Amino acid sequence: MDDGKISSEQVRHVARLARLQLDDVEVEALRGQLDAILGYVAALDAVDVTALLPSFHAIPILSPLREDVATPGLTRERALAAAPASDGEGFAVPKVLEGA
Repeated sequence: MDDGKISSEQVRHVARLARLQLDDVEVEALRGQLDAILGYVAALDAVDVTALLPSFHAIPILSPLREDVATPGLTRERALAAAPASDGEGFAVPKVLEGA
């Protein structure tokens, strides 16, 4: 008899969605594991966090990211200078698709 937070039928339904074939022993083993996971989540849900400020990182960030400032990029001539092959407008590469 299913006495946990998740039933054997729910495990079978999720297994079908995941295209898994489970026998009865596997269903019951997974039911117990999933029931334990749901128990842990319920325990976390019971914790009062109303007085806590939200955190965005697990540890304090001591060196913030630099300011995002637009800077000039390479000129076309400078970018193509190191290219093994160029057509004058861009990089020249061999065709890799048939019929292209």
